[in-house]
This record gives sequence, C-alpha cells and structure tokens, in this order.
Amino acid sequence: MSWKSRGGFEPSTRGSVSRKWTFLFCIGCFCAGMLFSDRMWAVPEVENMPGGSTGSEEDKLKMVSEGCNTSNKDGSNESKDILGEVSKTHNAIQTLDKTISSLEMELAAARAAQDSILNGSPLMENVKLSESVRKRKYVMVVGINTAFSSRKRRDSVRATWMPQGDKRKKLEEEKGIVVRFVIGHSTTPGGILDRAIEAEDKRHGDFMRLDHVEGYLELSAKTKAYFATAVALWDADFYVKVDDDVHVNIATLASTLARHRSKSRVYMGCMKSGPVLAQKGVRYHEPEYWKFGEEGNKYFRHATGQLYAISKDLATYISINQHILHKYANEDVSLGSWFIGLDVEHIDDRRLCCGTPPDCEWKAQAGNICIASFDWSCSGICKSAERMKEVHRRCGEGENALLSAVF
Repeated sequence: MSWKSRGGFEPSTRGSVSRKWTFLFCIGCFCAGMLFSDRMWAVPEVENMPGGSTGSEEDKLKMVSEGCNTSNKDGSNESKDILGEVSKTHNAIQTLDKTISSLEMELAAARAAQDSILNGSPLMENVKLSESVRKRKYVMVVGINTAFSSRKRRDSVRATWMPQGDKRKKLEEEKGIVVRFVIGHSTTPGGILDRAIEAEDKRHGDFMRLDHVEGYLELSAKTKAYFATAVALWDADFYVKVDDDVHVNIATLASTLARHRSKSRVYMGCMKSGPVLAQKGVRYHEPEYWKFGEEGNKYFRHATGQLYAISKDLATYISINQHILHKYANEDVSLGSWFIGLDVEHIDDRRLCCGTPPDCEWKAQAGNICIASFDWSCSGICKSAERMKEVHRRCGEGENALLSAVF
C-alpha cells in the first residue's frame, strides 16, 4: 500500500498550507485594524481643533475675540479684588494706629508713676488717685498755669469762669471736663511757699502738682511736665494750657474742640510768627537766635502762649519724649518746635485770642462768642485780679451754656 493510498503524505501538505493562510490572514487583519484605528482617532482630533482646517476665518476671529474679553473680565475682577484688599489693609492700619496710641498713653502713665515713686514727688499721690478715674474718657483737661505769687489771680478765676465745689465735680462727672491750677514746687521743697499751696489746695482741691521747680525761665520745662502729668492722670481727647490772667468760656472751648475729635494730631491756638529777638536784655530775648537764620528772621508758625490745645496723641508724644525735647527761651516757641517735622494739623482759631471789652462784648452780641479774652499789651488781662469779674460779666457765655452743652 502506497503512502498516498494510506493518506500519509497528503494530510501533511494540507496542514502546511493552512498555517500559511492563517499567518497571512492575521497580518491582513492587523493592517486593517491599524488603518481603521488611525481613521477613528483622526476624526475627533480634527473636529475638536478650534483652529482646524474645517473652521472658517470668522470662527477664528470670534474665538480670539472671546479670549480677549475673557481676559478683560478676569483683569477687572482682579482689580476689584486688589482694591478690596487695599481697603482692608487701610482699615487695619487705622485700627493699629489707635491701638498704638492707646498703648503709648499707658506707657506714659506707667513712666510717670515710676518717676514719682523714685523721686518721691507729689505726683505719686495724684497717680494713685487717678486709678479710680483712669477708665473714664474725658473731653478735655484744662491746666491753668499759675505761680506762687498769683493767689489773687487764682481767686479771681475761681470767682468767675472756673466752677467750684460740687459744680466742678459735676463738670467732671457729667461733662467730662477737668479744670486744675498747675504748679510745681519751690527751690526749697516743704518751705513756706509749698505749705501755702498745700493749704490752698486743701481748701479748694483744684491743684495739679508737678515734679518741677518753679521759675520764669523754666516755663518750657513746666509745659512738658504739665502735659506728661495730665496725660498720665486723665484719658482725654484734648489737653489745654491757659494762663491764670486769661478769661475762658469753657463750654465754647469744649464745643470747638469736640468738632475735631476724630483727628488724631491737632494743635489749636492763635497762630503767630513773631521776630526772633537777638538783643540781650530785652523781653523775650532768644539766646539761640542763631538757629533761626539771619538776624531779623521770624519764628516758625506756633500758637501764642496765652491759650492753646493739643490732642491726646501729641500730649502722649511729649510725655514719652520729654527728656530729649529741646527747650527754647519762650515756652510757646518750644511747644511749636516739638511738632516741627510731625504730621500735625495746625488750627488757627482767632476766637482763642479776643480782646477784652468792648471787643469780646461786641462779638458776643453778634452771636460769635469768644473762647478766650485778654489784652495783647499785657499778654493777658491787664490787672486781671481786679478786672476779671468785669470781663466775665460782659463777655461770659453764661452758666446755663455749660449746663446745657452736649459734647
């Protein structure tokens, strides 16, 4: 029997052909799959391309325009966000400034208390007494500058524009206005002059004692001591210094100052710029005249010394820096120099320097009541101990003005 008849060779040939066709069929399927796969991915890629060949020029311009508008909108929103952040930062800075001012005031009070303890000065008793009123907010503190020899002047003030006894206490409690005579001590502490002031204070209770040696040439130092002591004792919006031969309408003064309460650094008075006097022996001679330029020059703008007011921040500044603030011969010049270079608003109010009758009387009749009245020729009311009652009668605002005033 041959191999063919037995089927031995033919099955082997058919199996070989089948494997070849199978291999070719697989290759064909693979190529077809690759071709089909490329076409399927190509279609969505072309359709999704915004700048593809199928898009028109108008579509491209529209896409670019929309892109620009989107960026503008984003820029506008970003600008609004920046402005909002700037506003928040500004508010935070203002709050921080107020906090710093408050902390500085507390620091000044602590320093004053420490100095009084170390030096054993009368200020220590004042600081202890002030603990009960430290939390109270006052409109203003009025310090009346006086001397040991000015008893008659003080009595004339007590008899006219300065409330006494229960009225003065009521003025402090209900209106937030503190009024005190300001004086230091003599060159011999505990001597007859100091004992006389202590007896007067025991009777009236209207003195503020300073750790300061009295003397005409020491008025600049006394001014620093006054503001440092006052800001340590009372938390007020304003601190006022006035001479004991000047007539003051307290309600009008407080109402005027209250209008500037929102401002942090205010320096109010009758602003002037007098000549720098280089000649020795004359009144108001300035030994350091050479610092103000050539002979014949004038001082910088400053408030006249009869009456001026400063805000709490400025009083605190003086208290903190009192040991390095320079003192010129004239007290009002010294005060003005301490604010040179600071961001201070100078307010020139001529009602703070009216003349005595008939000047202040005419103004009162016209409805423009003066805050302070004095004679320029005397740097105060001439013969004030005798004339203060007359000035008060003709130019005073009336007792009801103070009782009915709201600050």
